[in-house]
Amino acid sequence: MARSFAIIGLGTFGSTVARELARFGNHVLGIDTDERRVSQIADHIPEAIIADATDEAAMREAGLGRYDVVVIAIGEDLEANLLCTMNARILGVKTIWVKALSRTHHRILSKLGVDRIIHPEELVGKHTAQVLHSPFIQDYVSIGNGYHIFVYEVPPETQKTLDSLSLKTRFNLRCLGVMRGTTYMNCAQDDTVLQPEDKIILLGRRADLREFSDNLQ
Repeated sequence: MARSFAIIGLGTFGSTVARELARFGNHVLGIDTDERRVSQIADHIPEAIIADATDEAAMREAGLGRYDVVVIAIGEDLEANLLCTMNARILGVKTIWVKALSRTHHRILSKLGVDRIIHPEELVGKHTAQVLHSPFIQDYVSIGNGYHIFVYEVPPETQKTLDSLSLKTRFNLRCLGVMRGTTYMNCAQDDTVLQPEDKIILLGRRADLREFSDNLQ
């Protein structure tokens, strides 16, 4: 179901979020004080305006309070970031996501009761380090409480069955499925012989995945 999003701050992070949300079929309003940034994204999202989001009256006129989610992606000006956050709260926005500039900023945002605090550089850095450390990890996503879903590519010359990997008993990992090309195979098929470039979809913690990866290679 399509939702409505207002993205405040159209730098690299904000404009990427705005474009992707629009690509998924959502109504997206992009807001920035920089005319160049607004013009660059205007053809890619439903609505883009030049406005000062620290101005409560301007945001009221823009209808900010009607949006399902507001993402504050201002990444350089701490004062502007906080003022935008407070304006969104004043105007009755139900869900607010904010890009944090530092740990101190994170603590302030927590006190303001925002719904989600984002550290894009930190998240990308951790993701990059994980993939670099374990080159057969194709991708992963956090699902909370320290758990992740990993896509793990079977290394060359691996000729093992799913059952022989002892995923649950030895590594505390749960198999969610195996992709062989475009074919999905259920993990219940324990006698399936894995082939190089098969992709195992795993649920577990990073440390357990690293131990499994080190033992399989």
